[in-house]
Amino acid sequence: MSALEGYEFALCLTHDVDRPYKTFQAPYYALRERDLSHLRSLVGAERPYWQFEEIMALEDDLGVRSSFYFLDEKSLLEKGPRHWLDPRSWVLYAGRYQIDEDPITDVIERLDRGGWEVGLHGSYDTVDDRDRLREEKTRLERTLGSPVVGGRQHYLRLERPTTWEHYRAIGMNYDASLGSNDGYGFDGRYDVIRPFDDSFVAFPLTIMERPLMEAASSVEAAWRECDRLLEEAADNDAVMTVLWHPRYFNEQEFPGYRELYVRLVEAALERGGWVGPCREWYDRLEHPVTTQ
Repeated sequence: MSALEGYEFALCLTHDVDRPYKTFQAPYYALRERDLSHLRSLVGAERPYWQFEEIMALEDDLGVRSSFYFLDEKSLLEKGPRHWLDPRSWVLYAGRYQIDEDPITDVIERLDRGGWEVGLHGSYDTVDDRDRLREEKTRLERTLGSPVVGGRQHYLRLERPTTWEHYRAIGMNYDASLGSNDGYGFDGRYDVIRPFDDSFVAFPLTIMERPLMEAASSVEAAWRECDRLLEEAADNDAVMTVLWHPRYFNEQEFPGYRELYVRLVEAALERGGWVGPCREWYDRLEHPVTTQ
């Protein structure tokens, strides 16, 4: 039986949890936009990038679920002195969260109880570090209380097939890192990929919100691109994967991003698409039988 039986195409919804707290970004935006209101998140109780409840409520209203990939990276102090004066290191590691801190563990438990997928967002250095990737998976599973079966690499850093070999070796069933940080579209990839001709699969990324919006002249132009890609998905019985980072659901700072996500999901459902997290689509697939 085909995984698409009864559906025109599949739309997998994903969210990379990079920086749920607005920290180092606050002075950057305050200076760039000459707006001191951005600094409120540094001294008050505001958490403009903490959008978990909003996303859960939104997706609950739409009748869908999605995948959340959590990041467990080294602190800047752990990186060593030579990184402390490197501005790029501050961009990469400042504002990190801890996977075992109470607000994070609480939201992970609520997502899991509510039917959302909790997966791994492999940190920057794990692209070629299997031991570190395994450690991060183990710590996330300790918080979650159940196995993690898939994820995506931070910044989409991917070495093929090495990173996928690491994923498979530590017991992961899929990776969703294959994509572009500065473009969007299918690029001829209409289905999951089986790099080892076994049950491990890669989900190609079709749309990331930022490159889409930056390439478009308006929210409406971005929507026309989404609509075009939904039509392409239906024409090719495709598996379409999209990434919306939680902070972009903050309409005050990122107007149009939330609206675009809602329209995308609603249109996919109206077109007869299956919509949900990567883990659930993986479970619908028929996998090759391997013999020892």
